Amino acid sequence: MSSLSETAIVLLSGGLDSSTALAWAIKERGWTCDTLAFDYGQRHRIELKASQRVAAELGSREHRVLHVDLGAIGGSALTSDVDVPKDQQETGTIPITYVPARNLIFLSMAAAFAEAKQASRLVIGANIVDYSGYPDCRPEFFSSFARTLKLGTRAGIEGHDMHVETPLINLKKSEIIALGLKLGLDYSLTHSCYDPMTGGLPCGHCDSCLYRQQGFADLGLRDPLPYTA
Repeated sequence: MSSLSETAIVLLSGGLDSSTALAWAIKERGWTCDTLAFDYGQRHRIELKASQRVAAELGSREHRVLHVDLGAIGGSALTSDVDVPKDQQETGTIPITYVPARNLIFLSMAAAFAEAKQASRLVIGANIVDYSGYPDCRPEFFSSFARTLKLGTRAGIEGHDMHVETPLINLKKSEIIALGLKLGLDYSLTHSCYDPMTGGLPCGHCDSCLYRQQGFADLGLRDPLPYTA
């Protein structure tokens, strides 16, 4: 295998965070980026259309949607017939919107794609400030995964490190939005809601909607997405 290129594989759900991470990788770092979205049986599959819009707008070289049926596993309100919690206060427990091992699965598939593309970086818009407490969004997880890549990939064994980039990991939601706006990201192209209403409008009451709206409010701005409430 030749040395890895300055190409990044960006996990792009079409949400606010992943879209900002792509803008950062392309516009601030200047990397050539290929993007991956996942059709995993999520109730908010509308986000896949958002990922296509964002990838096209920001200039992803190639955008792919990979299919993996996490609905067959269940265990999450996002992939099974369980109500998405609304207007809840933080409890310190992992909410039912957690999808078991989702980032572990997605990053593993992204790493395989990166090896095929001879890409040197994986970029994910994970965050531990304004988030729901998911264990696979923590810095410890990403550090561990980077070590695993060195042991479990051809690139790692041959000495070509594949870096795991988490540019938003310590940013507040308002800081993430400010970064995206600075980089020219149009947030009206994105979608964040876990439980969209008829026609795709965001519900305005799930965790993802609440964090998003608060982030814009903290900047004195209005979220460009229309809400039902």
